[in-house]
Amino acid sequence: MADIKSYMKEKEKREHRQEDYREKIARHKLSIFYKILGIVIFLVIVALFFYIQYKRRIYTDYDITTSVDRESISGTTDVRLGNAVLTYSKDGAHCTGEKGNVNWNQTFQIQDARLSVSGRTVAIGDYNGRNIYIADSEKLIGEITTAMPIRDLAVSETGHVTAVLDDGEVTWINTYNSSGELEREGRTHMDDSGYPMAVSMSPGGELLAVAYVYVDAGVLKTNIAFYNFGPVGSNVSDFLVSSWGYTDMLIPYVRFMNDSTAFAVGDSRLMIYSGNHEPAPAMEHLYDREVQSVFYNDRYIGLVFFSDKGESRYQMDVYDTANVNSRAKSFYFDLEYTDIFFGKGNFVVYNETECLVMSMDGTEKYRGDFMKPVRLMVPTGSAYRYMLITDDTMDTIQLK
Repeated sequence: MADIKSYMKEKEKREHRQEDYREKIARHKLSIFYKILGIVIFLVIVALFFYIQYKRRIYTDYDITTSVDRESISGTTDVRLGNAVLTYSKDGAHCTGEKGNVNWNQTFQIQDARLSVSGRTVAIGDYNGRNIYIADSEKLIGEITTAMPIRDLAVSETGHVTAVLDDGEVTWINTYNSSGELEREGRTHMDDSGYPMAVSMSPGGELLAVAYVYVDAGVLKTNIAFYNFGPVGSNVSDFLVSSWGYTDMLIPYVRFMNDSTAFAVGDSRLMIYSGNHEPAPAMEHLYDREVQSVFYNDRYIGLVFFSDKGESRYQMDVYDTANVNSRAKSFYFDLEYTDIFFGKGNFVVYNETECLVMSMDGTEKYRGDFMKPVRLMVPTGSAYRYMLITDDTMDTIQLK
């Protein structure tokens, strides 16, 4: 009997020690959990602090981090081509990379250049000419020879080109691949479908948008037509997948922003279309003033008007296509601009002597003068770091 009692006491002691051990483990685990939670909360607070400081930061000057010599020739024009710079004139074109290296050079004779850029791809033609040169920021891609004089053109990032060609009373809208081969052709007449005022290709090359202008019973009308050259369009007549008509409105401007979003600017209305295969109206915005300039990237559309406020010369209404139901944001500035472009959460307004950077919440992040005249300003992909193209240098700057 004594042995049984002794055994039971030992068993109770062992169970008690095990419970104490489990409690210690649980307390230790809980202690580690609270320590980790505390560290995470601390890191979140620190990150939030620096983010708020970053968002509130105002820049007053800039440093030149790198500078590369370049030669500019009178009569040339510089445009952005991805992160590179395309320089062209009547005698030819060349593309310069970020480090100042010339990636390619093409000579030609052009009197009235027609230029289309899609991302890092460009097509260059001559109004009334018959040759179109295709290139990207790294290399020459191909050349197209048309059978009729060129009136307008559009390029995709894949190197496909749609050209508007004049054939007397008939206008042709032909699409070529980057090798110069004719893939599709379309015939239009002013008395039938109208005259193509504007054309644009989606970056992937599958969709084509055309703005046709015509007169019906004395009334000016515009028809925005979308063609699909992929599997969806192959099942419908003439590849026409959707068409939208507008009465008493001239629409001279249509562009694809990405493969699923396009927009058209008329004399009284902005139309935004959405759809990867059959674009349809997603939103319309009315205005009663003349549009002075149009700027866009793959998300934002900016329409510049003369301001109705005395203290500012210009007003830019910005539309966010990522949220088509949102109201336009209006920004006011008095800078006489040569160009405007959108960055990450901001936009840049500049001319050859000064620059304005404004965030999308209306904060003026930077306003200042350039050290020397600037021909072109190029975003680099890094926050508040830009490349300035001048007559004799390519300067990379960092705002501070």
